Amino acid sequence: QVQLVESGGGSVQAGGSLRLSCITSDPTSTFYTMAWYRQATGKQREMVAMKTMYDLTTYADSVKGRFTISRNRAENKVVLEMNTLKPEDTAVYYCNCAGQGGEYWGQGTQVTVSS
Repeated sequence: QVQLVESGGGSVQAGGSLRLSCITSDPTSTFYTMAWYRQATGKQREMVAMKTMYDLTTYADSVKGRFTISRNRAENKVVLEMNTLKPEDTAVYYCNCAGQGGEYWGQGTQVTVSS
């Protein structure tokens, strides 16, 4: 069973930065896609950033130019670098990976941005 564990969340002031990490139990090369989603209280979960096995990337319009998704194959890690954070970025952030065996989710890490 694939396991994903997120870390790096916390509380920051608007304009600040955070780096989220997702450690995967399987090599990242086994996944077709690796992504970060977020869900604010009372809101639907939305995709923030996605990277394919061929290194193509997609970002939500709301985070383009501010967030960067990357992966570290050696450390089985998917990283989301978040800059110029805004209060509307406040949410629980989830790691998501999909491969031949199915789709998997982490348990989430809280990000809070104060104005």
